[in-house]
Amino acid sequence: MPSWRGKRFQAVAFLVVSHAFALTASARSPIKLPVVTLPVAETPTDIPPPLRLLSLADVEQNAHENAPQVRVSKAATAAARARAEQVHTGYLPQVTGLVQYQRATGNFAPRPGTVVPATSTVSLAPSYDLFNVSVQASQLVYDFGQTADRYAAAEAAEDALQWSEKTTELQVLAAARRAFFQARAQKALLDVARESLANHKRHLKQIGGFVQVGTRPEIDLLQGKTNVSNAQVAVITAQNAYDTGRALLNQAMGVLGGIDYDVGDDEQTPVDGEDGTQQALLDKAIAARPELIALDRQRKQQELALRAVHNTLWPTLAVTAGVTDVGVTVGGMVPNWNVGAALNWPIFSGGISKAQEAELTANLAAVAGQNSAQLLQIQSDISQARLAVLAAKATIVAADDALANAKELLKMAEARYLAGVGNGIELNDTQLAYTNAAVQVIAARYNLSTARAQLLAALGQN
Repeated sequence: MPSWRGKRFQAVAFLVVSHAFALTASARSPIKLPVVTLPVAETPTDIPPPLRLLSLADVEQNAHENAPQVRVSKAATAAARARAEQVHTGYLPQVTGLVQYQRATGNFAPRPGTVVPATSTVSLAPSYDLFNVSVQASQLVYDFGQTADRYAAAEAAEDALQWSEKTTELQVLAAARRAFFQARAQKALLDVARESLANHKRHLKQIGGFVQVGTRPEIDLLQGKTNVSNAQVAVITAQNAYDTGRALLNQAMGVLGGIDYDVGDDEQTPVDGEDGTQQALLDKAIAARPELIALDRQRKQQELALRAVHNTLWPTLAVTAGVTDVGVTVGGMVPNWNVGAALNWPIFSGGISKAQEAELTANLAAVAGQNSAQLLQIQSDISQARLAVLAAKATIVAADDALANAKELLKMAEARYLAGVGNGIELNDTQLAYTNAAVQVIAARYNLSTARAQLLAALGQN
């Protein structure tokens, strides 16, 4: 019967050989994570074949072209343009044509002050034909700026919606970027889960060799099998999270389709001035945020509409012209023409102009309040985004250090276990610590990219 020392030597030799084989296999086909390089391990055999990569630029382009919110905002701007053109028609001539035929009786209908002819009789017969062809035209000459102010107000409304359209585009881009970085983080977490599963399988194989030669208790083998099962559950959960993240990314891009793609490894590039002061960033945001420009155009619209309503108290002057051709037979119609001018002055309209002025004045006050609220919101957006960027940068440094330390601890624990001086608890703890450290690095990089995307939106930049 082999001695205890002989058994231990056989176990160590077996595990060293198997460990070297695992390292060689891992070196041939290393797993590349988008954020961190995980410890050496066996190459997983259940990784699906590579899919087409979707970059951050692809996501931004898809969101710009396909997001329904953008299409809705563009349609609203087009409708505002059409309303402005409707007002502009007040400058142009108005021409009306009429072709009329009547069959009527010719009984004399007396009016006050008229004398009824002695031979006048009333009868429903005979009846007569009457043909009437006419063309009437009118042209506004002067209305104290009513039409001009209404047209300018409509153009200001269109301009406001154009800037609101830019706001929508910024919001859509920000949402698409967040969804991309979320899916990217979930992809990295899936790779971490797969690598952890490969490591647990390798550990289980090593533990099995020790148990087989009797240098390790059976409980180590059971713990190793439990770890593998838990790691398999973690892979399934991470895969589901990644699939869900890509589905949400499709929604953010406005794309109808499957998730047969992989998100790329892109990170949000640094934002110009992200390390600057709060006030410097706030000044840039106030100058660029489309919401403030849209509110300024809304204020202008209300002021012009108020002036147009005030000018309705004054008269409007128009010229008219027309031709007619009237007769009882088509061949016997008699032509006439007319020209004229009309001065229309609403002396009293029940106070409607005063009520309209009160409404528009209240709208102006509302716009001023919205502008103040928007300034406060911008200040909050800048503050939160700036602090998030600074915190994420600091977190990455600490997380990278923690990952490097956890990697060395895991190597030491594996070596100690192979040498027979470590135990399963130590090995499991260091594996868990490394996995947690890798997750922290992924989270820190996700937070930095998301914070930078948030800062771009807060600054009003694409």
